Amino acid sequence: MAFGKLLTAIGVILVVVGLITSYAPWLISWFGRLPGDIRIEDEQRFVFIPITSMFIVSIILTLIVNLFFRK
Repeated sequence: MAFGKLLTAIGVILVVVGLITSYAPWLISWFGRLPGDIRIEDEQRFVFIPITSMFIVSIILTLIVNLFFRK
């Protein structure tokens, strides 16, 4: 039963993210442009390490998981 709830939650999150990226892309335009995100550009290479953005995504996902699965 818990696995079914987890799959449902992941599906709902994916649908919401898909709708946001399709109909309101300005809501997530901050991703990858925060202070602390590393961009190294060269003539032949491009390296992007979104440290700060991933930190914020991790906090948001932790809050969501704690809301749904806290006993």
